Amino acid sequence: MHAQKAVLNDEFAQVIDKYLSESIDQLSVDELETAFDKYVLLDTREIIEYQTSHIPGAKYLGYDDPDFSVLNNIDKDTPVLLYCSIGYRSEKMGETLQSKGFTNVYNLYGSIFEWANQGNTLVNTVGDTIKAVHTYNKNWGKWMQNPAIEKVD
Repeated sequence: MHAQKAVLNDEFAQVIDKYLSESIDQLSVDELETAFDKYVLLDTREIIEYQTSHIPGAKYLGYDDPDFSVLNNIDKDTPVLLYCSIGYRSEKMGETLQSKGFTNVYNLYGSIFEWANQGNTLVNTVGDTIKAVHTYNKNWGKWMQNPAIEKVD
């Protein structure tokens, strides 16, 4: 399955495509919106990024020091959707999940940046709606382009 490369900014799509090898099936933000309850969402960013905001219902997995215990109660055939800032870390973690026997692994194309750019809900760790995204660093933050969202780096 290959996501429709639906991001609001063509330059952002070019950056994403430069970093992704497409080793994991991709899902667009639009596709996720129409089938949200079908997936277990896993955030593969670092804990400070997740604590700033995340997609509602997402569980923290991490990247540099992943918390694989989050996988303990997930059947290996369950559709799992991973995301990070733009999709690179989530793609790499998706490869890891596949090597652990997970069979329905997807990467969110454009990841949380595109989710927020399209005006979708973000929450903090207590579940309150928040209008902020951790941008990883100032260089990557330029792709967080929704003016209603505070950039945290």
